[in-house]
Amino acid sequence: MLPRSATVKRDTKETQITVTLNLDGTGRSNLNTGLPFLDHMLDQVARHGMFDLDIEAQGALHIDAHHTVEDVGITLGQAFTRALSDKRGIRRYGQAYVPLDEALSRVVLDCSGRPGLEFQVEFPRARIGDFDVDLFYEFFQGFTNHALVTLHIDNLRGRNSHHIIETVFKPFGRALRMAIECDPRMEEILPSTKGSL
Repeated sequence: MLPRSATVKRDTKETQITVTLNLDGTGRSNLNTGLPFLDHMLDQVARHGMFDLDIEAQGALHIDAHHTVEDVGITLGQAFTRALSDKRGIRRYGQAYVPLDEALSRVVLDCSGRPGLEFQVEFPRARIGDFDVDLFYEFFQGFTNHALVTLHIDNLRGRNSHHIIETVFKPFGRALRMAIECDPRMEEILPSTKGSL
């Protein structure tokens, strides 16, 4: 199998972002978005997805974190699409449940080629430290649109906002890992009756 990796650079008037992603990695990450809590969550994706992930981002954080968070999601989605290539031989679907103390969330995804996000997560508080929790939706919307996946995220229970979002990012990594795993029974077969994804 060819290495499934990609580097994508996104350079706008609002952000400058470089993402390097290896889908067949060891769970290593090197993250510098300027937003420590976002880095913490992205580390969960790398660790639980067994991806190698390097992200360097600069944005106008003195104004707002919105563009940085959204553009990191966009750039990661673009890197995912490039690294995955034509999707032959993958399992295509992935799902995971992850608890953390009182919180429990479920992530289900399909590498369908059709972007669609269902994000059913409510937070008891608006901020975790200095981080605006509304921006997590923007991250996943950016990723979904550019990774071309159908993504369902459901928080089933929880009282602590930190616990809730951690139970979203961990299963997100695990569901991605499951979906992009090579299925030895599929080999070079595209997992679709339409003949394209």
